[in-house]
Amino acid sequence: MTTIGTVPGAPTATRAERLVARAVAGAAPTTVTMNAPFTGAPLVALPQIDDADVRRAFVTAREAQRAWAATPVAERAQVFLRLHDLILDRQAEALDLMQVETGKSRLDAYDEVAVTAMTAAYYGRKAPRLLAPKRKAGALPVFTKTTEVRHPKGVVAMISPWNYPLALTGMDAIPALVAGNALVQKPDNQTALSALWLHELASEAGLPDDVWQIVLGRGSRIGNALIEEANYLGFTGSTETGKGLAAKAAALLTGYSMELGGKNPMIVLPDADVDRAAAGAVTACFSSAGQLCVSVERIYVHESIREAFTRAFTAKTTALRLGSALDYGVDVGSLTSPEQLATITEHVEDAVRKGARVLAGGRARPDLGPLFYEPTILGDVRESMTLHAEETFGPVVSVYGYTEVDEAVELANRTRYGLNASVWTRDVRAGEAVAARVHAGTVNVNDGYGAAFGSLDAPMGGMGDSGVGRRNGAEGLLKYTEAQTIAAQRVLPLRPGRAIPARLWTAGLTLGLRALKRLPR
Repeated sequence: MTTIGTVPGAPTATRAERLVARAVAGAAPTTVTMNAPFTGAPLVALPQIDDADVRRAFVTAREAQRAWAATPVAERAQVFLRLHDLILDRQAEALDLMQVETGKSRLDAYDEVAVTAMTAAYYGRKAPRLLAPKRKAGALPVFTKTTEVRHPKGVVAMISPWNYPLALTGMDAIPALVAGNALVQKPDNQTALSALWLHELASEAGLPDDVWQIVLGRGSRIGNALIEEANYLGFTGSTETGKGLAAKAAALLTGYSMELGGKNPMIVLPDADVDRAAAGAVTACFSSAGQLCVSVERIYVHESIREAFTRAFTAKTTALRLGSALDYGVDVGSLTSPEQLATITEHVEDAVRKGARVLAGGRARPDLGPLFYEPTILGDVRESMTLHAEETFGPVVSVYGYTEVDEAVELANRTRYGLNASVWTRDVRAGEAVAARVHAGTVNVNDGYGAAFGSLDAPMGGMGDSGVGRRNGAEGLLKYTEAQTIAAQRVLPLRPGRAIPARLWTAGLTLGLRALKRLPR
């Protein structure tokens, strides 16, 4: 395993080897070389394991899970409170690593550090209460004692994407683990080191190594083992891949949660502060070079302010600083893969060929690096253009006009997706009313995505083709558990004994049911 030292910010060979050693070893692994997006130079060679190796990892995880589940939840939670501190203390290393692996700017990388630490603290504080046994109303007041108990699912399989390798590892792994499960994670090869870095910190915080297994390999080689061995499946990625995985999981009656694609809209109401909305659009559209599931790709602006908004948005976009510096002096970094560059280029060229106007950007920047593409704003986009409805997943956004708010809501909802949305207005209450009409799992008022993304006490996920299930909040933890009801009947049985005629018993029970209805809730 080698690391090329000429890649700015790359971990040393020894450091990289130590991280890769945390992954499950295969019997006779092949390797695949990952390249640094900023330069295209080789970054790290990763071992690729096979189906049988993954199944052995599940055996190990299942054995470790028993002791982990038996650990009091308060002790499990302490591990993640310690992890919170380690993440913040060691953030400089994580920032360098994520920038080198993904090509994103440092500020975008910091978003991942912050939300991962916040997730660790949130579940470290909340899990003991959320997982505690809870008394429920019994069949008969006083005579029936009913308790809801939560048990871990067992071993969770998690397939993580390349675009937010630290945040989307932490936001899924932490609740699964604190709930008492073991975890077998397959991160994307391109950004595996970031997941392995968090795994190392979790070990330092007190998590037993065998409880969290990281497997490296191609989905076509190890995907079946992940699904067939898992007690629950978590996936973040494309809608098409998610549907295929869901079909396989459903055939095994294995539960799953998935965050999938999006074509996220932003609605600018006629009373919006134009300058503030334009600045918000820059963040909403171009953070992580647009390679963010919740980023905005469609903007609907009221015709009364459309010209002013477009002018301000274009000026702010063209002023963005592109580059690969490992500091906070760059606004937008690189794309992560040649595949993303090809998709973005194809979408923009198709739109321009069919009559779209380029208002800003619209071209690759090989002078900066092999995968740079300018933040791009398009006007006059029509339904015949690929990017009108299909997810681009890059720094490209289309601006449209509208005349009535009902029209804007209808246009925003005219999609098979429903992941995230944004509404801008000076009247927050009116904005919330419009937000409630938008078909999306999260809707932000006067923010692009961060307000909802960072509200860890509230659920986050997609509607329609954007996914199934939710992360964050109570639901983001409890989905990794099985609910069990334990009901103990005391003194009064639920059926009459031989000494009491059934007719008399049912008449008395009917009177009791009528009385129960009148009791205060």
